[in-house]
Amino acid sequence: MIQPSAVNIEGVVKKCRIHDIMRDIMVSVSREQNFVLLIKDNVTTVEEEHIRHVAFHGNKFSEICLDWSSVRSISVFGDRPMEPAHSFCAPQLRMLRVLDLEDVKFRLTQKDVKNIGLLRHMKYLNIAGGSYNLSLLRSIGKLRCLQTLDTREANISALTAGITELRNLRSLCCSKRLDYGCFNLIDNPKGCLSIMMCFPMIFTTLVNFSDRANLIAKVRMACSTRWSDTKGVRVPRGINYLKKLQILEVVDIKGTSKEVIEELGELSQLRKLSVTSKGASENKYKVFCAAIEKLSALQSLYVDAEGSSDVGTLEWLDSVCSPPILRSLKLNGSLSDLPNWFGNLKQLVKMHLSRSRLKEARTMEILGALPNLMLLRLYWNAYVGEKLVFRREAFPNLKEIDIYFLKQLREMRFEEGTAPQMRSIEIYGCRLKSGIVGTKHLLRLKTIAVQDDGDVANFDLLRVEVDAHPNHPLLQVSKNQGHNDLGSIEGSNIAAEATESLPDD
Repeated sequence: MIQPSAVNIEGVVKKCRIHDIMRDIMVSVSREQNFVLLIKDNVTTVEEEHIRHVAFHGNKFSEICLDWSSVRSISVFGDRPMEPAHSFCAPQLRMLRVLDLEDVKFRLTQKDVKNIGLLRHMKYLNIAGGSYNLSLLRSIGKLRCLQTLDTREANISALTAGITELRNLRSLCCSKRLDYGCFNLIDNPKGCLSIMMCFPMIFTTLVNFSDRANLIAKVRMACSTRWSDTKGVRVPRGINYLKKLQILEVVDIKGTSKEVIEELGELSQLRKLSVTSKGASENKYKVFCAAIEKLSALQSLYVDAEGSSDVGTLEWLDSVCSPPILRSLKLNGSLSDLPNWFGNLKQLVKMHLSRSRLKEARTMEILGALPNLMLLRLYWNAYVGEKLVFRREAFPNLKEIDIYFLKQLREMRFEEGTAPQMRSIEIYGCRLKSGIVGTKHLLRLKTIAVQDDGDVANFDLLRVEVDAHPNHPLLQVSKNQGHNDLGSIEGSNIAAEATESLPDD
C-alpha cells in the first residue's frame, strides 16, 4: 500500500506514494477526527472546530470559519490566485507551528507579517518564491522555537541581525530574486534610464497598487544589492551563535564581511553549505577556504561563481589544504585543473561540475580513483577535452554519468574492466563525432539516453552493441534526432522519445 516513488543514487527512499484507496481512508479518518481539513476551490464556508491542520487550494483565507486557536499548521498551494483579507500572522494563530506559503499567488505585505513575532511556537516557516516583502526578517528574531526558515527567491538581499537570535534554527535557506535586470545601469543603461525617467508615474492612478508595490520592490532590491547578479544574500555578524544550524544557503561571499566568513567555520553541526563567490576579494577567498576546513560535519558543498553576464573563477579553491569529508560537491566556475585535494575525497558520492573548463591531462585520472563516486555530472563545458576515456579499473562505484553541452567532446570510450557498476549514460546537446565505444564492457548498463540535439556518430555500431549486450539496455533517443542514422529499429531495444528539459540538479 505504501511504495517508494523517488530513490536517490545511494538507494535511499526520498518520496513515497500510497494507493488511492489508502489515501481516501486517511482523508476520511482525518476529517472524522477533525485532524486535517483540505479546503478545495468549491468550498466557501467550513464550520468544524478544533481542526489541527489546514490546507488551502486557492481559497480566500477570510471565508473559512474555524477556531483558529487550535490550528497547528497551514499550507497554501495551487495554481490560482489567493487574496487573503485576514493576516496569516494574526494573534488567533498563536499555536501555529507550521506556515507553508511556498509559491503562493499573492504577495505578502508588511501588514501580513508585522505580527509574526506573536507566533512564538512556530517551528517551520516557508515563504519561498512568494514574497515581495523587504521587512519580514526585522521581527523574526522573536520566533525562538523556529527550526526551518525558507525564503528562497524572495526580495530579501540581506539577513537582519535578528536571525542570530534563532538559536534552535536547523535549516536556513535564503536567496534573492534576480528579476530586476531592467534597473541595471551597467548591463542595461538605456533601459534603466528610460524607466527611471518614468518612475514618478507609478505614484499616479495610472498604475494599480499591486504593480506599484512590485516596481518599488525591484528598485529597492537593485539598489540594496548594488545590482549584484548572484543569488546569494549577505549574512550578519553573530551567525556563529546558531550552533544547531545544519543547512545554510545561499551566502554571498562578496557582500558578507570577512569577520562573518570566519564565523562560518564555527558552525560545528553544519552539513550543507551553498555560497556565491563571484567578485569577492582574494583575502575573502582565503578566509572562506580556512573556514570550510574547520567544518568537520560538512557533507555537501556548493560554490557558484556565475553571474548573469559571465562566469568567475574557482581556481582559488586550490588553497584548501584539508577538505572536510564531503559526500556531495557542486562547483560552477572556471577551474582549468582539478585542485590537488580532490584526490582526498574518498567518501564523495556525487559530483557536479559546470563551466569548469577541465582538460584531459589529470581529470579522469583523479576522478576515476574516487572509490565511492556514484554520480558524475559534467555540464556546460565542464570538460574541454576531445575524449572522455574511462580507463581499466577506474570508477569502481560509478552508477551514472551525465554529460550536458560539452562542445569539444568527440568521443566517449569505455575500456574493459572500467566502471563495473555503471547503469545509466545520459548525453544532452553533445556532438560525439567519433561515437560511443565500449559499452559492451559495462555489464550492468540499463540505459543510454541521447537527448536535446545530441549527435552520436557510428550509431549503427552502437545499436549493434546494445542489441548484443547481455543486460539488454534501453537506448533512448529524442524524436528530433534526424542527424543520427537510426536505420530500422525493428527488433532493437530503442525507444524514441520527445526531447525534454534538463533534469533538476
